[in-house]
Amino acid sequence: MKREALRLAMPWLAMAVLLIIWEICCVVFDVPEIILPRPSKVFVVFYNRFDILMSFCWDTLWTTLMGFLLAIAGGLLFGACGRRLGLRLFRPLSAADRLQRRAKVRSCDPDDLARRRRPAAIITAFAISFFPIVVNVATGLATMEPRCVTCCAASEATRTEILTKVGIPRAMPYLFASLKVAITLAFIGSVISETVGAIAASASYAVGRRAQRRATTFAGLFAIAIMGVAMYAICALVEKRMTRWAFRANW
Repeated sequence: MKREALRLAMPWLAMAVLLIIWEICCVVFDVPEIILPRPSKVFVVFYNRFDILMSFCWDTLWTTLMGFLLAIAGGLLFGACGRRLGLRLFRPLSAADRLQRRAKVRSCDPDDLARRRRPAAIITAFAISFFPIVVNVATGLATMEPRCVTCCAASEATRTEILTKVGIPRAMPYLFASLKVAITLAFIGSVISETVGAIAASASYAVGRRAQRRATTFAGLFAIAIMGVAMYAICALVEKRMTRWAFRANW
């Protein structure tokens, strides 16, 4: 019981230690706020501008989730239908980087700019999180034990039945491992696309630009980081409930 509680508390303790070291270094070395604000200052700004930050961050969350859900659908489809072809063709390419290089910032009304650039953010979130999903699903299906396939074939099971009753459950640990990676990548892709495209929905860009203060920018980044950690925790919780059978080692 104590070991489990310690395991759950370790990430929070490590984060607290990191923030304390950050605060001490800023005070001791007198780091200017424009270079690196103190965490205490960031938390004050986060509290004072919570409503403004959330109004921007919810839009970023919606954009990220749209791209993430599309990536799940596409990754499952391509991973299941072309497990051998997917391993060779769908590797982590620089598609997101090419999208970013093609993006051009135009001066116009911020709300209109947000509406026009939002599809690009969704596409970027999709593109950057699609590849881990499709490759992991294809790997899970391609590494299915031959004896399982042989037993199913001996029972006169069709390829569809083998895929749905053996292959997909076998690939579930691979899928959830990729989802935990893909959700963080989706947030990164969405925020980068919003920042480069000058979308008003980005907390880390729009709020920081408006205030012209580094602490506000870090507060926006903290808000997005909290959403990313929350989505990761949700994926981990669903994984624990759906793939409990896959975790055999207790060390």
